[in-house]
Amino acid sequence: MDLRSYYKKVREAEATLTGNESVLVSLATSEGGKDGVRTEAPNAIAARLIAEGRARIATEAEAAEFRHALSAGREQYEQDEAARRVQIVMVPAKDARKTPRTGAKH
Repeated sequence: MDLRSYYKKVREAEATLTGNESVLVSLATSEGGKDGVRTEAPNAIAARLIAEGRARIATEAEAAEFRHALSAGREQYEQDEAARRVQIVMVPAKDARKTPRTGAKH
């Protein structure tokens, strides 16, 4: 592998990316990479994956769907955690220790 051409591809891929992070869609690879898995990665890593042919930039619709699924998952997690933290205090209606013992003879 020619390192100059590799890093040239990486720089070109990184120049096309905007923002700090990019949503990527994986491509099928001979090493067993699955096609269509979405993830978010910093631009430096995204550029390497694109240059190596392991991923492509997600379309706007794919990125919006991915972020929506992330926020829905985060909300569900927060609800589950809040439900787990709910504490229940049971207060007896009548305290059995304070009942008077009238008429009892020993």
